[in-house]
Amino acid sequence: MTEPLLRRSALAAGRTDAELRRAVRRGELQRLTPGVYLDADGVQLLDDVGRHRLLARTVGAGLGPAAAISHVSAAVLHEFDVWHTDLTLIHTTNGRPAGGRRGPTRYVHAAVLGGDVVQLDGVRVTSPARTVVDLARTLPVEEAVVVGDSALRRYPFLDFEAHFVVPRAGIAAARRVVGLLDTRSESPGESLSRLRLHDAGLPAPVLQREIHTPGGVFVARVDFFWEQWGIVGEFDGMVKYGTVDDVRAEKRREDALRDLGLQVVRWTWPELFRFDVVVERLRRAVHRSRPAPGRPRPHPTPWL
Repeated sequence: MTEPLLRRSALAAGRTDAELRRAVRRGELQRLTPGVYLDADGVQLLDDVGRHRLLARTVGAGLGPAAAISHVSAAVLHEFDVWHTDLTLIHTTNGRPAGGRRGPTRYVHAAVLGGDVVQLDGVRVTSPARTVVDLARTLPVEEAVVVGDSALRRYPFLDFEAHFVVPRAGIAAARRVVGLLDTRSESPGESLSRLRLHDAGLPAPVLQREIHTPGGVFVARVDFFWEQWGIVGEFDGMVKYGTVDDVRAEKRREDALRDLGLQVVRWTWPELFRFDVVVERLRRAVHRSRPAPGRPRPHPTPWL
């Protein structure tokens, strides 16, 4: 089963606590959190995000009328990307100005929600914009930007300004994070790449640029493009290379870009955490590049 078994439902159906404990010992059930179980087959189907989503829905079904699932738990229920964010606690907001607490399985935030609540499959969840701002107030920048970019891909016209009116802890940080968001980053790796490029002082690239031949034939849509140098940047998450045909298609795509005189610079997940390697690779690409026809070579920038 992929739906949880609740202790209270099991007891109401005639099972006993002793039977539940025996089922856990035999490996037939796994206790996800006190009072919530899932069978062994269901556990195998869940990753950390899926497990958190199931628990958040279970907790949300039992909330009072003023409360809602919030913060990272709301992001998971909205199906926003999360990266490196702690998923051990289910986060709720109680809808009141006081009464927040942190327990072993749940983090209850104290805040008035007003109209910042939506219904997802019958569960009250903070709205997309409220969820992004709450996380931008409380998470490290990189984690918050991954969530925010993902939210904007699903809801491109989110209005965050109303959430900056009421003074709350972390609002200044949230403003900075929101200023960094970009709906064109299509994955956590691309979001982190954009932050790394910014932090390294590199000129801002164009995101998701379509490249055509001089005759107008489409060649590729690339992750990052510096037109002034004719440099393509590609975050290589490896997931697109599922078969030999995929690898060959990507090789042909890259050859077509190089045939247009473009330099192609790739980087991978591990290189996001030693980005000086990528910066050096980009420097070399700039020195190899030639200006576009009729356009002078750009003056060197401070990062060269």
